[in-house]
Amino acid sequence: MPATPVPSLTVSADGEARVAPDVAIVRLGVSAQAPTARDVQDQVNRTAGAILDAVRKLGIPADHIQTSELNLGPVYGQGRPGSEPQEPKIVGYQASNVVSVQVEQLDQTGPVIDAGLGAGANRLEGVSFGLRDDRQARAAALARAVEEARAKAEVLAGALKVRLVRILEVGEGGIAVQPQPFLRAGRLAMESAAMADTPVAAGQVEISASVTVRWEIAPL
Repeated sequence: MPATPVPSLTVSADGEARVAPDVAIVRLGVSAQAPTARDVQDQVNRTAGAILDAVRKLGIPADHIQTSELNLGPVYGQGRPGSEPQEPKIVGYQASNVVSVQVEQLDQTGPVIDAGLGAGANRLEGVSFGLRDDRQARAAALARAVEEARAKAEVLAGALKVRLVRILEVGEGGIAVQPQPFLRAGRLAMESAAMADTPVAAGQVEISASVTVRWEIAPL
């Protein structure tokens, strides 16, 4: 004989935690163009090496510096307006090199940017702030999601004139950590950025969680 369905009430809820970051990721790089692939690669390598040396002099450990982008490709010339279509012609080569720097002393974030620019970086891909260990923040967001689910269930139960008996099922909808972005700048911002010390505000990291809870209900 099939089991009698249990009357139930299902609610979903979200929870959020905001905490101060304790790590920053700075993405600095250089791009250049030259007539030959060897020339442009040598040029980029020299500048990238200078950027690495400048960052290391600030006391950033070598294992906190990583090449995150390395590109080399041809540059094709544009045909004259109104001329006959021709095969694309290579007129030079473009190369780029971007490094990611993990900064654990946040007051060094601005100096790292300035050191990179001073060493020849012409690309600032951005800065993001995060957490080295986000387990406590994740737990806080999840706990708040559960609290919100219970509060919603109690409101609904009161409106329906039923009581919550016991929890039948709990499902975690996922946890998202949103690093706090500071900026993303390209080559156009390099000249103005290099004119003064770079101010950096870390803000807060947002962690969100969602849960779905199903309660058994009964008449009052």
